[in-house]
Amino acid sequence: MDAFSRYSPFIQDFIYSSGWQSLRGVQNAAADAIFNTDENVLLTASTASGKTEAAFFPILTLLDEEPSNTVGVLYIAPLKALINDQFERLDALCAEAGIPVTKWHGDASQTQKRRLLKKPSGILQITPESLESLLINKHNIVPSLFGDLRFIVVDEIHSLLRGDRGTQTFCLIERLCRLAECNPRRIGLSATIGNPEAAGEFLSAGSFRGCIIPKFDGGKETWRLSMEHFFNTDAPSEGAPKHSDPGIGYIFEHTRGKKCLIFTNSREECETVCQSLRQYCEVMGEPERFLIHHGNLSASYRESAEEDMKDDNSLMSVCATATLELGIDIGRLERAFHVDSPFTVSGFLQRMGRTGRRGQPSEMWFVFREEHPESRAMLPEMIPWYLIQGIALVQLYIEERFVEPPRTGRLPFSLLYHQTLSTLASCGEMTPAELASRVLPLTCFNRISQEDYKVLLRHLLKIKHIQRTENGGLIVGLLGERVVNNYKFYAVFQENLEYTVRNGSEQLGTIVNPPPPGDKIAIAGRVWVVDEVDHKKHEVYCTLVKGNVPAYFGDCPGDVHTRILERMHGVLSEEKQYPYLKEHAVSRLAAARESFLKSGMNFSPLVCLGGNMWALFPWLGTYAFLALERFLKIRCAKFLGLKGLSPSRPYYMQFTMKAGAEDFYRIVSQEAQMPFDPLELVYPDENPVFEKYDEYVPQELIRKGFALGVLDIEGMKKRVAEWGAPFVNKSLPAAGSIERRYDV
Repeated sequence: MDAFSRYSPFIQDFIYSSGWQSLRGVQNAAADAIFNTDENVLLTASTASGKTEAAFFPILTLLDEEPSNTVGVLYIAPLKALINDQFERLDALCAEAGIPVTKWHGDASQTQKRRLLKKPSGILQITPESLESLLINKHNIVPSLFGDLRFIVVDEIHSLLRGDRGTQTFCLIERLCRLAECNPRRIGLSATIGNPEAAGEFLSAGSFRGCIIPKFDGGKETWRLSMEHFFNTDAPSEGAPKHSDPGIGYIFEHTRGKKCLIFTNSREECETVCQSLRQYCEVMGEPERFLIHHGNLSASYRESAEEDMKDDNSLMSVCATATLELGIDIGRLERAFHVDSPFTVSGFLQRMGRTGRRGQPSEMWFVFREEHPESRAMLPEMIPWYLIQGIALVQLYIEERFVEPPRTGRLPFSLLYHQTLSTLASCGEMTPAELASRVLPLTCFNRISQEDYKVLLRHLLKIKHIQRTENGGLIVGLLGERVVNNYKFYAVFQENLEYTVRNGSEQLGTIVNPPPPGDKIAIAGRVWVVDEVDHKKHEVYCTLVKGNVPAYFGDCPGDVHTRILERMHGVLSEEKQYPYLKEHAVSRLAAARESFLKSGMNFSPLVCLGGNMWALFPWLGTYAFLALERFLKIRCAKFLGLKGLSPSRPYYMQFTMKAGAEDFYRIVSQEAQMPFDPLELVYPDENPVFEKYDEYVPQELIRKGFALGVLDIEGMKKRVAEWGAPFVNKSLPAAGSIERRYDV
C-alpha cells in the first residue's frame, strides 16, 4: 500500500518538515498491518530504525479520523526515562492535530494527571507500576478513562519477556480491558526479539486476537566493535593516578573529545567506574567530563544526565546501567563502552544500539579487567570468563541471530499474591469464588490450580493479609493494608530497604545498608562522609569528601542462557580468530585456549585438579546450572563420596570426590534417568524465597514454585544424558528403589 498517502495530513506535514526522502521498510510494513487488519502487531527492527513512528503514524491517523471518547492509546514503557523521551517526540507530533499526550509516572506533573482525569482523551504514557497504582486507586473511573481505548502500545517488549514484571504488565492489561469493557489492539515494539512467534503469543495472550509480525527488508547492519583485556596489575599509562586501573585508563583516554556511554552490569560498578574516571580528570588536570545515571539516583541527577546526552554539542560521557539501555534517543552519541560482558545477547544489542543514530554505524568497545592469576592458580581461574562470554554473545548473534526467548512455564506465586491483594484493594469485598474468577483466569496463572489458590487464600487469612467479613466475603486484612498502602507495592521486582541520601537540601539518591556516622559512602559518582543516619525516616545526611569507597545497592543476579554457555565452549575449542579483538584480548584468548586444551576440557566437562579435587564445567545456563548443583548434592553425593561443592555460577563448580571420572558420569546419568520428584531438589527445611512477595506465600507453594518453575530440571537432565551416553546400555538399578548401590 501507499502508506504516505494514507496518513493524516498532519503526519504528512511532519514527514515533509523533517526532511524525510522516503519511508523505511518497517514504516510501510507497519502501516499495512495496522490499517488493513484488526490483529495485534509485533514490530521487530533494529535500534533507531523508526519503530516508534512506524507504529504511531497509522495509530494517530486512525485516532485523528475517528477521535476516541476516552483515552485512545495506552503506551506502556518499562522506564520513566523512556517515557520522558517519547513524550517530547509524540507531543510535538500530536500538537497540530490537537491530540493530547499525558505522561503518568512518579516524577510526572500532578497538573497533567488531573487534566486527564477531568477530560480523558489522546495518548496516556505510563509505567507498569503506575498502571498498577491507577487500577487500585482510580478503580471506579477506569471505565470512563479507557472505555473507548483503541490501542495498547508496549515498548521494549523484550525487557518484559523473562520475569514477573512482564507477567504483571499483561495481567494489568487484561484486568483493565475487562473492567473498561474494551478490546484494544496490542502493538509490541522491540529491536531484540529472539523468537518472534513466541513473543507474539506473549503479547496477544488473553486478547482473543492473532498477532501479525510484518516482514520487511531492514537493510544491512554495520557495527564498529572492539574488545580489549587488561590485568589490573598492568602498568598504568604515563601520568595516570598511582595504583590506577589500566582498563579504566583506557576508557579515559578513548572518551576524550567524544560523547560516550560507559555501561556496567551493576550500580556498584557504575559508581566505582565513575569515581575512578573523575579521579583521572583531577590528576590529569582536565575539566570533569563524566556524569552518572542509574536507578538509585534522584530524578534530578538522572534527568540532568539525559539532557546533557541529548545536547549534540556536549562532550560529556555518562556511566550508566540498564537505565540508559532502552530506547532513549540520546542524540549524537559517538561510542559506547561496556565494562565486562553483559548477561544477555538482548542486553548487548540494546546497549550497542544507543549509538549508531544519525546515520552512523553502531559502535561499542568492550573492556575486560581481571586480577592476574597467581602462579599456583587452579584451572578455573585460568579462564577469563567474562571475555569468553562477551565473544560468545557477539558470535551467537552474528552467526545465528540468537536472542533470548520468552521465559515461560513458571509458577508465579509471588505475582499471584500481589494480584490477589491488588484486586481486593481495587474492587473491595468479594466472595472467594468471585475473587478466584477475577484472578485465576488471567493468562499468566494458567498453570496454577484452584487447589493451590485455596492454599494461598487460607494462608493469607491465617497471617491476616486478608480477612473475612460478617457476610463471608473477603477484604484486605490489617497486615495486608500495610503492604498495599506502601507505594512500593506497585512494583513486583525485588527491592532492598532503601535510605534516601541527602547533602543539605539536595537529594542525591538512595542506598541500602547505610554505614554508621563517620564512615564513607559512594553515590552520584562521588564519595561522601556520613554525618547522621535517621533509621525511622530512612534518611542519610552526608558531606562531600575526596577518596574511593565501594558502593552497595543490593544484589544484582544475572540470568545467562544455556546457549551462551554452549557457545563459550565453542569459543575455547575452536581456532577461529575474531576481527574485533585487540592485541591484549587476542593474547589472553590464546592463553585461555591453551589451558582449555591442555586440561582436556574440550572432551570432558569433569577435570581432576589434583588428588581428590575436581572441577566440573557443565556449560549450562543459570537455572539449569542451579538444578545440577542441587542434583549432585542431594541425589548423587553419597554415591560419589562428593563433598565441599563450591559453585561459581554459571561457569563451574569445584568439589572433592572419591569416585573417578567414569564412575561420575555413569552414576550421575543413571540417577538422572530414574524418576524423581522435582521437590527433592529443595533442601528439607528450605524456603527458597526468590521473588519479592514470596515471604507472604505459604512454604509449600514457594517450594513448588521454585522446583517446578525456577529450576531448569529438563535442561539439566538433557546435559547429564549426553555425559552418560556411553553407559546407557549398562544395567540400571531398579526404578523407585530407595537404597541404590554403585561399585565405585
